[in-house]
Amino acid sequence: MNKITSLFRKIKPFNLIMLTVAGIINAFGITIFLMPVNLYDSGISGTSMLLSQLTSESFSLSIFLILLNVPLFLYGLKKQGGMFTFLSIYAVAVYSLTSWLITDVLPVDVSTASPLAEKDLLLCALFGGVISGIGSGLAIRFGGAMDGIEVMAVIFARRLGLSVGSFVMFYNVILYIICGFAINSWILPLYSIVTYTASLKTVDYIVDGLQRSKSAMIVTSKSDMIRQELLKEFGCGITLIDAKGGFSGADVKVLYFVVNRFQVIKLKNIVHEIDPLAYITLSEVADIFRSNS
Repeated sequence: MNKITSLFRKIKPFNLIMLTVAGIINAFGITIFLMPVNLYDSGISGTSMLLSQLTSESFSLSIFLILLNVPLFLYGLKKQGGMFTFLSIYAVAVYSLTSWLITDVLPVDVSTASPLAEKDLLLCALFGGVISGIGSGLAIRFGGAMDGIEVMAVIFARRLGLSVGSFVMFYNVILYIICGFAINSWILPLYSIVTYTASLKTVDYIVDGLQRSKSAMIVTSKSDMIRQELLKEFGCGITLIDAKGGFSGADVKVLYFVVNRFQVIKLKNIVHEIDPLAYITLSEVADIFRSNS
């Protein structure tokens, strides 16, 4: 009881608000763009959509979302923690409730065509993928998840010798193959791959940010001049690392510097104007954390 009380005390109201928004957005993308034209989302959401098509009307998308997702989140409770599990179940509950409201309560006809894109499969695939990706990305960004398959990927991927991303991809490939055989057509599963791709890229942008930074490692014998010029141009901190050339054996300095993608060309020009022989490597940086103390 004390653990549950402590858990609820740690929950931030803003996170619950954003997870509510995430669930509503995800439901909007699925029910307005994908379901009316029988396109499939990825993961458990896509599985629920297929099962709702193959079973009687009493088993709706909303029911399958709860029946399939909640046990997976509870199974991953020990691995992911109570906070993640609660927030994920909450997000899925909002997604399920909103889906039910749109399809069965609100005066919106989604039975035969998208109210916004009609029967254009490409438009439905792209917009459905992007909008549901925004919902899924917001859920991840604010401490939860919209799909239990991601939890299974974290638990089982390493045991199978796969990365988490590969596990999810293989699941979706198998799902779309099953969809193709189940409906005896490959057009909709192929368009569903477009949906999955659009959703995946959107999730990356939402979670990592549109202005993803890059870290630069600069190996040079003119570190002082380059450091001064970079400080003057960008006004950002630079880390100096002592190093030794593996071939020449000469002492060199490595400058570690973080810039956004729009500053990369300017960085290269500054460095090579001072030292044409400088060696520069660039790597993606998803998050930057700075201590306030």
